[in-house]
Amino acid sequence: MNSKRVLLKLSGESLSDSSSSISEKSLSKVTREIKSVVDKGNVQLAIVIGAGNIWRGGGKFIERVTADKMGMLATVMNSLALNDSLIKSGVKSTVFSASGVSGFVEKFNREKAVRRLEKGYVVIFAGGTGNPFFTTDTASALRAAEINADILLKATQVDGVYNADPKKDKNALKYGVLTFQEALDKHLAIMDAEAFSLCMQSGISIIVFDFYKEGNLQKVISGEKIGTRVEE
Repeated sequence: MNSKRVLLKLSGESLSDSSSSISEKSLSKVTREIKSVVDKGNVQLAIVIGAGNIWRGGGKFIERVTADKMGMLATVMNSLALNDSLIKSGVKSTVFSASGVSGFVEKFNREKAVRRLEKGYVVIFAGGTGNPFFTTDTASALRAAEINADILLKATQVDGVYNADPKKDKNALKYGVLTFQEALDKHLAIMDAEAFSLCMQSGISIIVFDFYKEGNLQKVISGEKIGTRVEE
């Protein structure tokens, strides 16, 4: 792949385990994977992390707009936890939030974010897009476009995109490479529609890969053909 600037989309669940929304073991594992990449010194890494480990909406008892705002705040919590862990491991890291959380993190500023990437910082984008009704998938596509990322890596628990659920169908077929149009024609749910459309319009390729297998992040950034690549 030989990409210089990468946007990594993590799920909030990557920080959790069965007993804790943010567990020391899971946080340490994510940190090790990121540090192994950063220590190589050949990539600028930005991250967007979801909040499903903390909050998944309020159902019918909390209005959607309010629930989405709570979700955006939850991404700030996850981002602060990851930032703290990275710094303790010796990685330069910083957090920007879409709406700003005074006294906690800086408000997103594209120019500042790019400068810090160029200085070797891991830059974590929190707060989603800053607007309700948009997912962190969309936030990752938006930030990738804004910082001119070479590629967007979507970290999942499966080793790519299949034509059926591989956990339920032993005959499920894994795709190695897909065009954006093929993914649309096959109705493959790679990212939500807004995120997928933004990547397609911006010409940013997506790689869906198994983040939970140790060493896979380094492998995909090094250009090894793992996961599924979606491109023009």
